Amino acid sequence: MDDRLVNTSFSINDSKEYSLRPVSFDEYIGQGKVKNNLKVFIEAANIRGDSLDHVLFYGPPGLGKTTLATIISKEMNSNIKITSAPAIEKIGDLAAILTSLEEKEVLFIDEIHRLSRTVEEILYSAMEDYALDIIIGKGPQAKSIRIDLARFTLVGATTRLGLLTPPLRDRFGVLLAMDYYTNDELREIIVRSSRILFIDITDEAAIEIAKRSRGTPRVANRILKRVRDFAQVKKNNFVDLELVRYALDLLEIDEFGLDKIDRRILYALVFNFKGGPTGIETIAHFLSEETSTLEDVYEPFLIQQGFIIRTSRGRVATDKTYKYFNINR
Repeated sequence: MDDRLVNTSFSINDSKEYSLRPVSFDEYIGQGKVKNNLKVFIEAANIRGDSLDHVLFYGPPGLGKTTLATIISKEMNSNIKITSAPAIEKIGDLAAILTSLEEKEVLFIDEIHRLSRTVEEILYSAMEDYALDIIIGKGPQAKSIRIDLARFTLVGATTRLGLLTPPLRDRFGVLLAMDYYTNDELREIIVRSSRILFIDITDEAAIEIAKRSRGTPRVANRILKRVRDFAQVKKNNFVDLELVRYALDLLEIDEFGLDKIDRRILYALVFNFKGGPTGIETIAHFLSEETSTLEDVYEPFLIQQGFIIRTSRGRVATDKTYKYFNINR
């Protein structure tokens, strides 16, 4: 899965060459409602001279949650510390991070739904009272001490809002949903990235890449870099519609943005399970994949594009899937 070009999860290769991340709201394309709300909240906090209320971004991966967190820190004239929930294994790890924060500084925790329960409970008082309650020692000798913290802003990101416990979710003052991007928004992002990467690209080529990018900027930028490789070898660094179609055909990404793994899922559902309904565990076993991988990585886009319907009895292939395979129902 990690080698998929259309994988929306972050890869170290995404940050190797040039930073394509916007550094301001003016550069950030898309997510209009989220941007407009954040601008108001940040301006109000700056007028008060206070820290921004805690913010939670939720939605599919690759839509710009980390980028927005860095923009928030810049607009608040503060620094940002970035970590992920799996990296915070013990209470001491969280305590070390929180006590190092300065006034109005931003702490970004990715995959925040994966925090352990003990670590999460320590976070409650930090978010609400800007204090850290720690127990030192054991048994009768145990003592509880309180450490005051700077008024910081916690920015959390999650792809699975339903897995957040209500006590943690309720402590965020700002909850913002991230949506898939339109093709026009992705075209703008691709044109901007092309300038940064010194790529000469036609508007038709940018639109074609946008159509195959699964509504996700991270995928669009990754595809653009691979198309650039073909352009450097085949067309002297010039990207036109013909080259994009040639490259993406070789990369096995079709006009819907589906790759060979997506097609395996749809093929199995239609031809092996007669269109469903079929349980997710059955599909995962058939494809030798983890159930959680299917639910978190593959299914969201297939459902959003109308290829699969999730029902109480299992997954069902839609008319669009049958049409995709040129089958009349």
